[in-house]
Amino acid sequence: MVQKKRWYSTPLISTATLTTVKMRVETCFFCSRPTYPSKGITFVRNDAKAFRFCRSKCQRAFTKKRQARKVKWTKISRQHAGKEMTVDRTLQFSARRNVPTRYNRQLMAQTIHAMERVSEIRARRERVFYKKRMAGNRAREAAENFKLVSENEHLLPRELRSTENTDVKVADVVRPHKVFKSETRRLRTKVDGGVEEEAMDMD
Repeated sequence: MVQKKRWYSTPLISTATLTTVKMRVETCFFCSRPTYPSKGITFVRNDAKAFRFCRSKCQRAFTKKRQARKVKWTKISRQHAGKEMTVDRTLQFSARRNVPTRYNRQLMAQTIHAMERVSEIRARRERVFYKKRMAGNRAREAAENFKLVSENEHLLPRELRSTENTDVKVADVVRPHKVFKSETRRLRTKVDGGVEEEAMDMD
């Protein structure tokens, strides 16, 4: 007996076609976040200019006439703070060019292939930029931790306290208050590592 094929037994679109489907990804007008099809909010002004927003948060900020440069979490604000790449040739490819071109299948295939290659190069350069920007963090955090432990050494147990008496420099001592005009303050280093304050001279 021959079994009939049901209409739902075979997919309408092959999986190979689904993997090759390309979609247009817009950027949010306020925060420059990628906005995928059927997502986000579109606002069309009276002069027919369309504004794409990724979420209601960006739309409210746009309605309140907030400047994206002054909001910390936007991409342009991060660029001005030096946290994002600003000068790179890969950024020029994403610029919109309002120049009509005749459809050419070969040109379209080359363009899509070039877009994938440019996105790979851009991602690699962004990783390198991030690593360079975070290069000195480990040494700075270690210095801050060492300073915190040395300042609050009295909170540690006696076994963990350092027994070495280091020489105290006058420049490193925090003064209790600011010295005004001709008032001078002299500090003398004790033998046990403490600091003894001498009398003040008034001219």
